[in-house]
Parts: sequence; C-alpha cells; structure tokens
Amino acid sequence: MQDKVILVTGASRGIGAATARLAAAQGWQVCISYRNNAEAAAQLVDSLRHVGVAAHGFRADVGDSEEVAALFEFVDSRFGRLDALVNNAGIIDRKARIDEMDQARLERMFRINCIGSFLCAGQAVIRMSTRYDHQGGAIVNVSSVAARLGSPGEFVDYAASKGAIDTLTIGLAGEVADEGIRVNAVRPGLIDTDIHADTGDIQRPQRLAPFVPMKRTGSATEVASCIMWLLSDEASYVTGAILDVSGGR
Repeated sequence: MQDKVILVTGASRGIGAATARLAAAQGWQVCISYRNNAEAAAQLVDSLRHVGVAAHGFRADVGDSEEVAALFEFVDSRFGRLDALVNNAGIIDRKARIDEMDQARLERMFRINCIGSFLCAGQAVIRMSTRYDHQGGAIVNVSSVAARLGSPGEFVDYAASKGAIDTLTIGLAGEVADEGIRVNAVRPGLIDTDIHADTGDIQRPQRLAPFVPMKRTGSATEVASCIMWLLSDEASYVTGAILDVSGGR
C-alpha cells in the first residue's frame, strides 16, 4: 500500500479514527477530514505519521459542496491521487418522536448524513474512474443497522438518512462497476463510541447490549477491520454489498 491513498471523512473520533489508524498500520497514506474537533484530528494525524506514513487532516463540512470540493483539491495537492474513500462523516441527534422533530433538525440530518456522502462520492468518482483516465478504486459507505430497524421513538430521521446510504451504495455500485470502482457499505450495530453522548443517552450501548444476540457491544476497531477488508484486494469481486457488523442484531 506504499503509494495508495485513502480519505476517511469524519475521522476525528470513533469508527473514522479507528479506520484511519488501521489503514496507516497497513501502509496506506491517509487523509482525514473533520468538522469541529481540530485538536483530536491533529493528535490523530500525528499518531499516523509516527507509524511512518504520510498523513494530513483537513477541516470540511461534508454537507457543503464548496467545502467538499476544497477537501478533494487538498487531497490532490498533498497526495496526487486517491484510491479509497470511506464515507464515514455523520451525525445523530437527541432522541425524539417524529412529531417532535422540526425542519431544521431534518435538514441538518440529511445534509450531513446523506447529501454529504453523495457529494464526496461524486468527487471520488472523478478521481478514480477509468472514464476519467484513472486506475479505479473503492468506496465504503458507513450506514447503520438503524436503516433496517427504523429506530422508532428514538431516531427515525437518522435511520432514514442511513437507509438512503444503503440505496446510494447499491445504485452507485452498479453505476461505476465497469469503471474500476467498487462500492460497498458496512452497517454497524451497537458500537461503543462517544457518538452516543450526542443523543443525551451515553449509557445506551451498555443498556441495550443484553438485547444483542452476542450479548455485547462492538468496537470501532471491529467495524474498521471490515471496512479495510472491503477496500482490500481480497474483496476484489465484491461490490454493491452491505455488510452488517452488529453482533447478530
């Protein structure tokens, strides 16, 4: 992987950070994006460089087309190529019923979780596709088991935004399959990361773990391992797949 470049969006924490670390350990050159937590992003970049790979961070709101364009131009300027994209950036909100959700919440949810992945995928295709005289590549979208469970009484908006990611994965995979690009997704279940603090229920993973068939939460590293496998040559005949990483839930 000495020359291969990966971009992981929303990588200052959780699954994104774990993916960046594992990619660096495998020899990938790594670019991460972040939106708010500059300090955590800088610490992560430093740790990746200590592994001996080129690593850079860039602040970008993936829901803003101009900032997404700037992010990918940064990748061009620092690395000169792009081989893999992990569409990980996303948000969740406080638990609420649908009749308690306002338009601002819904627009923010879909702008970041859904539109952001579309914008990043479009920029990645331009830099990977044989249609644009490139050598191909791979995209992994981070969905959620909420897409098929619906998250009633909690996060129906989040679940719907991840349902859109599943559809994007299947549709884009077919669209670029003969252009050297594979597109897959992981659907994490109950993963022990600090995103749960954003819901106002930081104990949610521990509270729900007994209802998972494996009787435990998953780790960010377990999800990252699946992402990196989907990006690897070992998955060379896999596209349009959605891999549940959920302990059987």
